[in-house]
Order: sequence, then structure tokens, then C-alpha cells
Amino acid sequence: MIRSGNPALKESTFLDSATGVVVTRDGGAMTLNGTVNKTGLLLLLAVITAAYAWSQTLDASGNLSATAPYYLWGGVIGGLVLALVTVFKKEWAPVTAPLYALVEGLFLGSISAIYNARFEGIVFQAVMLTFAIMFALLMAYRSGLIKATENFKLGVVAATGGIFLVYLATFVLGFFGIKIPMIHDSGLIGIGFSLFVVVIAALNLVLDFDFIETGVEKGAPKYMEWYGAFGLMVTLVWLYLEILRLLSKLQSRN
Repeated sequence: MIRSGNPALKESTFLDSATGVVVTRDGGAMTLNGTVNKTGLLLLLAVITAAYAWSQTLDASGNLSATAPYYLWGGVIGGLVLALVTVFKKEWAPVTAPLYALVEGLFLGSISAIYNARFEGIVFQAVMLTFAIMFALLMAYRSGLIKATENFKLGVVAATGGIFLVYLATFVLGFFGIKIPMIHDSGLIGIGFSLFVVVIAALNLVLDFDFIETGVEKGAPKYMEWYGAFGLMVTLVWLYLEILRLLSKLQSRN
């Protein structure tokens, strides 16, 4: 059974909607190298727009500019729309995935500038930790040190769902002026919660690696390389944001 905690990579991703079987192509099938290359391209596109948004979010004095909210919310809304389009129209991924990376870069650049304005140097630390975790887990997965067993998948998916419900409750209660105490502040419980979320986000990478490898083994169509790269980037963005939150909580205690 194909299972991933990533909403972009679910059990039915590689299945034909009419027949319910894995879609395959005799020519131009999905490859691992192709997916890796496209993941690198998406990350590059995101870095380019993130750098631009960063420069526009902070003024010459290092303070937030008046245009900061436009890049922040424009990236959030645009990224969400393009992500939904990509999820429901996987065959459009060669176009929508690069567009998603460009728009998501605007959000990442602006939110990173905001964090860095308050905690200087935190963004560099978060970026390094994100990629260090990704490569460490990739090596562990490829070496067989970590195996995506069915119980492992069930545990990660369940934990991911629980985190989603907590964030959803926080969002809804926020409209009524109600805040969930402890887990979102810089106390020990808040730091512990963020550390737990970082671990779960990181373990989702293992599920993504396994999911992409399954698509390659099944001979999924070529456009699924773009979709697999898109799904992996969704997890990387989540992991990076959670590391930012964790580091900000740690630095708030200093």
C-alpha cells in the first residue's frame, strides 16, 4: 500500500481515476534521476524569488518595509492555489510545479526576512539544518538504516494528522480571540512541541522518498517526476518553517 503523510503524495496519486490501477507508460517513464533534477530546479526557482522578496521586505536600515505583507500573503494564497491545482491535476505538474516554487519563494523570502529582523542569523541556521536533515535521512533511507515499514508509515501519518488538527484548532479559535496555551510560546512545553513537530516533518521525508521510489518502480508517467518533486518540496517547506519556529522559541529564552 502506498501511504504518505504529505497531502500532495497520497495513496491514489499514481492511480488512474477510472481503472484504479497504477498508471504506466512504455516510453518516457518516471525516473529517480529525473525527479532529483526537477527537485533541484524547483528549489533553485524558490531561492531566486525568495531572495527578491527578502530584498523587498527589508529596507536599507534592516526594518520591515510597507510591502512586506503583500509578498507574505501573496505567496501564501498563490502557493495554496497552485498547490491545490497541482494536486487535483497531476498532469499539469510540469507547469504548475515551477509556478508553485516561484510563488512559494515569495512567501519564504518574506517570512524569513521577518524572522531574521527579530533574530539575526536564524534563517541561515534554519536553511542549513533543513538540508542537513534531508541529506541525513536520504542517506539513512538509501542505506536501509531507516525503512518505511507499514507500522512506520501509520505512525508518521497519524502524528502528522494530529499536528494538522492542532494547527487547525489554533487557526479557528484565533478568530474568537482564544489562544491555545503553552504549545505556541517559548516555554519548555512549547519548545518540546516544536521539536516534536520538526521530528515528524523530517520523518515525512522518508515517506516521500519511499513514495517517489514506488512511482519509479511502477513506471509512472514522466510528468510524475515534476509531481514527485513538488510533493517533496511541500515537505521541505514545512520542515524549514517548523525549524524556524523552534529556533525562534529557543532564542526568545536568551
